[in-house]
Amino acid sequence: MRSLNLKIIKAEKKYVKFIKAQEVLAEPFRDKSSQFKNFYLPISDLIFKNYIKDKKTKIIGLTGGQGSGKSTISIILKIILKEIYKLETVIFSIDDFYKTIKQRRSISKKVSHLFLTRGVPGTHDTKLLMDCFKKLKNKKFKKLLIPKFDKSIDDRLPKKKWQKIKKKPNIIIFEGWCVGATPQKNKELSIPINILETEKDKNNIWRKKVNYELKTSYKKIFNLVDEFIYLKVPSFKHVLKWRLLQEKKLKMRSKGKKIMTDEQIKNFIMYYERITKHMLKNFSSIAKVVIKIDDKHRLKSIKLN
Repeated sequence: MRSLNLKIIKAEKKYVKFIKAQEVLAEPFRDKSSQFKNFYLPISDLIFKNYIKDKKTKIIGLTGGQGSGKSTISIILKIILKEIYKLETVIFSIDDFYKTIKQRRSISKKVSHLFLTRGVPGTHDTKLLMDCFKKLKNKKFKKLLIPKFDKSIDDRLPKKKWQKIKKKPNIIIFEGWCVGATPQKNKELSIPINILETEKDKNNIWRKKVNYELKTSYKKIFNLVDEFIYLKVPSFKHVLKWRLLQEKKLKMRSKGKKIMTDEQIKNFIMYYERITKHMLKNFSSIAKVVIKIDDKHRLKSIKLN
């Protein structure tokens, strides 16, 4: 018991250190200690108990609207899983599997010009993603590389800059705004929900293709996920607010690189609106863990299904 308490204390210290480093680029995190105890410890314990059942590599899908805090929470969970449970954790985002600009140009010419913009299902390299999952879960594990995508240049980085995985992970945290998303019914697709769909997808070609991808290749990938954690934002309008904050952080980290203007971001998130709103309606019943985020970007409540 004393040994466990010491591990928890050590994990909390590392968590606080990480959080303080994040505060340089954002608003201060409130109630650090209570969030550690009431949110992050229970989730980590749940992940550990799931893993210990058969000691096979588990995939945790961490999903939520843009700017909801997925990347930060992923790292916090990795710290706790390492310090308390001695679990090897790998983190990567579905964003890192975006198709290259060359690949997206090709699909934009063949299907719809809207596929030139990264984001929706159909703009990720699902074959590469499936291949990475299979290799990470393989009993005969071999070192592998996970791609990295640079949003400031809107393209995949060269292989020498990819994430190197040298040890077989116990836990994979697979995060992304649409991770676990389910397709809509055809009648739901027929009504445009914003100016983008009304003016640039008049024949419903883009929406139908995105939905088809969710029914097929993305469903196969999401079926590999053992448990989903859903960060539920208050509403879609908060996605814009927090996405603007994300871009400010990116600007600070990527000096000299191309950054989107506020107006460009407003147009950009229209691509994400349909699926984000669909997930706000239905994903709370799918996810194992639902964390509600309040309008001040704080963890408000946690529910285990």
